[in-house]
Amino acid sequence: MSNYHTPVMLQECIEGLAIKPNGTYVDVTFGGGGHSREIMKHLGKDGRLLAFDQDVDAQRNEIADDRFTFIDQNFRYMKNFTRLHDAIPVDGILADLGVSSYQFDQAERGFSIRFDAELDMRMNQQSDLSAKEIVNNYSEADLHRIFGMYGEIQNAKSLAKTIITARLNGPIITVADLKNAIINLIPRGKENKYLAQVFQALRIEVNQELEALKEFLLQTTDVLAPGGRLVVMSYHSLEDRLVKNFIAKGKFSGELEKDLYGNDNRPFDAVTRGAVTATDEEIINNNRARSAKLRIAVKR
Repeated sequence: MSNYHTPVMLQECIEGLAIKPNGTYVDVTFGGGGHSREIMKHLGKDGRLLAFDQDVDAQRNEIADDRFTFIDQNFRYMKNFTRLHDAIPVDGILADLGVSSYQFDQAERGFSIRFDAELDMRMNQQSDLSAKEIVNNYSEADLHRIFGMYGEIQNAKSLAKTIITARLNGPIITVADLKNAIINLIPRGKENKYLAQVFQALRIEVNQELEALKEFLLQTTDVLAPGGRLVVMSYHSLEDRLVKNFIAKGKFSGELEKDLYGNDNRPFDAVTRGAVTATDEEIINNNRARSAKLRIAVKR
């Protein structure tokens, strides 16, 4: 599927990995395989690449190469499966977070505000929890929580109450049903931004994205070799904050811990000062790059 997804900041990611020809690498968000194929070009005959993706559709893009291993799992299980494949320690890990262009463009997956489809948003299509289940079954308090935390929506409390009231008249099944239910709350002139925040909140909850990201990041210290590279690209502030704090402190909140001698206890050193962002030219050619923030770190 050549049009599955255009990789964002491809060259910056590859440079960030500092690939050794005979090294072992992990792409935990395989998707259309764009990043993986570029990594393979830099590997020698003894190099290895393991790639994770929980989306059944991504498996169709698998690379036919003895040096490549596809693992149909969420990256929150990275440590278990890299160990299973006798790949620890690895020399580099790449994560391109968020939803692929392909997933957004498949109307029936329910990720996009552009199409009318059933509210789904599952990256793993075997999962029981969909956006439809959340909208119709979550309590007002839980809806308020996810819209406030994950969508950073200012009127999250009113939004939750409106959905609770609307579903008394019948289930909210489709994208159009949801839009119609909340239409009076959407700020004039900011319709797309508001709906994108609503959809982001539902998607994060459906896929447990932040919990999975935390679990993955904590495992990187056990999976990477000293001097190994961690390259993570995120698309919204909630993800980027977790990545930034983890690289800076080895944890997601609180102050940097020090040992008895006053030395920093963090497991990584940042390779770049702050986040790397896409060039103006790339943003023109690939709108998805607009919100991307790339962080690169080396394991101590």
